[in-house]
Amino acid sequence: MTETAEIEQQFDGLREVLAKEDMATFRNIFLEWHMYEEAQFYLSLDEKERQQLYQYLSPHEMANLFDVIEEEHEDIKEFLSEMRPSYAAAMLAEMYTDNAADILIRLDKAMVAQFLSTMKSEKVEDIKELLHYEDKTAGAIMTTDYVAIVANQTVKSAMTLLKKIARTAEIIYYIYVIDEAEKLLGVISLRDLIVSDHEMMISEIMGERVISVRVGDDQENVAKMIRDYDFLAIPVVDYEDFLLGIITVDDIIDVIDDEAASDYSGLAGVDVEAVAETPLKASSKRLPWLITLLFLGMLTATLISHYEVMISEASILAVFISLITGTAGNAGTQSLAVAVRRLAISDEREYGFGRLIFNEILTGVLTGLVTGVVIFIVIGFWKNNFILGLVIGIAMLCAITVANLAGSLIPMLMEKLGFDPAVASGPFITTLSDLTSVLIYFNIASLFMPFFVG
Repeated sequence: MTETAEIEQQFDGLREVLAKEDMATFRNIFLEWHMYEEAQFYLSLDEKERQQLYQYLSPHEMANLFDVIEEEHEDIKEFLSEMRPSYAAAMLAEMYTDNAADILIRLDKAMVAQFLSTMKSEKVEDIKELLHYEDKTAGAIMTTDYVAIVANQTVKSAMTLLKKIARTAEIIYYIYVIDEAEKLLGVISLRDLIVSDHEMMISEIMGERVISVRVGDDQENVAKMIRDYDFLAIPVVDYEDFLLGIITVDDIIDVIDDEAASDYSGLAGVDVEAVAETPLKASSKRLPWLITLLFLGMLTATLISHYEVMISEASILAVFISLITGTAGNAGTQSLAVAVRRLAISDEREYGFGRLIFNEILTGVLTGLVTGVVIFIVIGFWKNNFILGLVIGIAMLCAITVANLAGSLIPMLMEKLGFDPAVASGPFITTLSDLTSVLIYFNIASLFMPFFVG
């Protein structure tokens, strides 16, 4: 039996317990599961079964599984709406602050106000602080549930404090050291704190070189920093180095997933996350790109019609239009994918603009030359016409070189203009390559027309 089938079998068994309304047995089984399994079971229930769950679990227990559920889940608003407002508010108050804020920012203002009005003022202030940060910044993904101690205290007093606040902190492996004004001074690992003499001062054992990020830094840059330094968490400070919160590695994994999905959506020209939408909603999101590309495609059709006379005189030329445009489009998409990836890791390796242009031209020429020679030989023997093969080969060389260059330069241009380079999608590059390939092909063919006509 596969792991998935085994989990489904466990879910079915627990649903039967739920149907029998055996609360004690249900809690004994359910609370032994991992939080991820609890969340998946919850998501598999219908509303009637979920209502039973709200009766069987405390807000704190429900908060544990909601900390695991993705805040972007399409039914998150429905889940909160079907709970008693006091229960939902209590659950949100028990969640990690950043997770609660991520959920609230997706709700109606009336619902948010209703929930916040019944929470403790301290929790409300923490949540409100996170809600006002700009989306996709360090401030928007940080949590205020961290452990901070002051420099002028002993290890013993720090351990006592840690025991008090460890339960509510999202991570305790790093303990941040601040001064009386909450300015970040240093950091201590949990291991160093445990093995140090109880009478030593925190200022004596803390590491003073702290890697941190600014509250307004882009989340993608934060993800790169955590990846590069192999951190479990990183502190977030304002522009005067006052500690505001921390960003944990689990939130960064979500950021990496979001950025990867965003890049892939851009390359495909469609929202790849929208896998459970209705056909009507899905088509409404795909149509704008398709209509835009349709008009670009019309330019290609108009350009081909401009060469109708040439095609009527040498109809053999029409046979190879799709071959050239398709190959050039594929080359452009390959170049686009590499360019977007290069921009994503530009912190590791900087490319000079001149060197980039030279490399892309050389890459285009080499791939185009090999492809052109192959098609020259194939068409030469296939059609017994090496002049035609030469025309197709030269056109292929030029079209691939241009498409390769466009696939690299357009993402760079979009980044300079402040847009996501992945928005230079594969379909857009392919359509643009069609246009340039047709222009190149027929202009080269026009030079050899005497060999095709009479």
